[in-house]
Amino acid sequence: MLGDGLLAHLPQLLSRHCPAEHYAVITDSTVAPLYGEAAAAALRGVARATVVTFPSGEWNKTRETWAGITDRLLAAGVGRDGAIVALGGGVVGDLAGFVAASYLRGIPYIQVPTTLLAMIDSSIGGKTGVDTPAGKNLVGAFYQPRLVIADLATLATLPPNHLAAGMAEAIKHGAIADRVYYQRVHALAPRVLSGDRGALHEVVERSVTIKAGVVGEDERERGRRAILNFGHTIAHALEAVTGYTLLHGEAVAIGMAAEARLGRALGITAPEAVPTLLRTLETYGLPTRSPADADAGRLLESMRHDKKTREASVRFALLKTIGEMHREPTGEWTRTAPENAIRAAIEP
Repeated sequence: MLGDGLLAHLPQLLSRHCPAEHYAVITDSTVAPLYGEAAAAALRGVARATVVTFPSGEWNKTRETWAGITDRLLAAGVGRDGAIVALGGGVVGDLAGFVAASYLRGIPYIQVPTTLLAMIDSSIGGKTGVDTPAGKNLVGAFYQPRLVIADLATLATLPPNHLAAGMAEAIKHGAIADRVYYQRVHALAPRVLSGDRGALHEVVERSVTIKAGVVGEDERERGRRAILNFGHTIAHALEAVTGYTLLHGEAVAIGMAAEARLGRALGITAPEAVPTLLRTLETYGLPTRSPADADAGRLLESMRHDKKTREASVRFALLKTIGEMHREPTGEWTRTAPENAIRAAIEP
């Protein structure tokens, strides 16, 4: 559900789509003072409501945080007639979704994304999880929310660099599936970065349609859903190696640029697609090279722990051209690459 001012109607929406006796609003320390307490106060008009807050930041998306949240839900008396409200960005959505999937063997939950990246990507598709020292999202579950409520009004409190980071996923959606949309995303840069509500509505609506369409074909990532990982094999390694100092969208931007260069080196990606992609990323002020202190050896080691790795081989979803992904003759949507080619692609 996409609109402007939807948080004001949260009690009615939840009563209709996810009725519960007790709502646990899981959020982080950044979002809680902005929307968390107000949301819980509104929900108390229809049910019990408890706010559970954890410190913001990807480095807090851990099994320890998951354990602390579940203990607090038990102490608050949230039962099987309860429901989780994941209120915040991608970290909140992933963590709260995993809590919902595992708490009392699974209770319903609702995604209420408050960042652009979460609205167009992480809240859609049912992937939940936490990070481990070995890598990102290595413990988790596929668990679909009852409803996703994207209130564009929450983007007004988003810093400009977070808007730009969110657009990395929109650029990805166009690059993997829709050349016309890709061109539109490029053209919308000035309006998006200024917070234009009409431009943001257009981007969220189309990106959600693209991602939902891919996920609908392959919910458990056994086939075409792998194309959504374009840029992410390298991005997840970058995040782990740099201690999550990069925003997720910044890491994805670097990852897409590197994987496009890798695809070109392998003779898979059309040569002209690489400068086209770089221009769009740069238009949004997004990085296209690994940080100078990102050691290639550590990045490769981190990639070997990626969820897409099979038989110790790192696999990549690679562009064919803007708007179309490469598919192997075997029908697979990912492929391996020689280590020397990966190193060349990820060099700062």
